[in-house]
Formats: sequence, C-alpha cells, structure tokens
Amino acid sequence: MQPHQTTNPQKQRKGWSRIAHAFGYSLAGLRAGWGETAFRQEAILATLLLPAAWWLGRTWVEVSMLVGTVMAVLVVELLNTGIESAIDRIGPEWHDLSKRAKDMGSAAVLLSLMLCGGTWLAALWARLN
Repeated sequence: MQPHQTTNPQKQRKGWSRIAHAFGYSLAGLRAGWGETAFRQEAILATLLLPAAWWLGRTWVEVSMLVGTVMAVLVVELLNTGIESAIDRIGPEWHDLSKRAKDMGSAAVLLSLMLCGGTWLAALWARLN
C-alpha cells in the first residue's frame, strides 16, 4: 500500500515557509494579472487615485473608503480573470454555464466599478461644495 501523496507541495508546508511560498504565489498572480489589459488599465489608474485619496478624503474613514473602493476593483478584476482562466482551461467550446460564469464575473467587475465611481463622485461633490 502506497502512502497518500498530495499533488500540491504547498499543503505540506508549515509556518514561515508556507507564508513565504504563498507570498510568492501572490506575486505570480499579480504578474499574471498585469498581463491582462483591463487589470493593467485599472492598476495604472489606481496609481493616480490612491495618492488622490489622501487629498480628497477629509478623515481617515473617507480616505479608507476611497482607497478601499479602488482596491476592490483590482481584487474583483483578478477574481474575474481567474474565473475566465478556469473556464478557458476546461475547453474552448461554447457552453451555457461557461457563458454564465464569465458574464457573472464581468457583472461583478461592473458593480465594483460603479461602487468606486459613485464613492469618488460623492467625495468630490462633498469636497468641492
């Protein structure tokens, strides 16, 4: 009888080794995200918006909300890309469930962009009035 072997060595790691490897995987995910046009555009916009949040926000709560909505867009975009990659891995043929998953991921990005835009517009309105 052979001992049970796991296919993912990360599951066997403990402590700091697990944390260090997980961080490396996260950086690899960011590099992969950078290869996607939408994520790259949103990340570049974030480099402008994040410093602007410190000017626009009057309190730490306002700054946190502005920063948080920008970061939420990036997070949702990465998750959407992950969904699309997993669906594409399954196969190139068209399927109702594949379309549904991709459409829902896209809708999540749209909602995060609407939340971000609305929050920033409200903060601008409050700041300029």
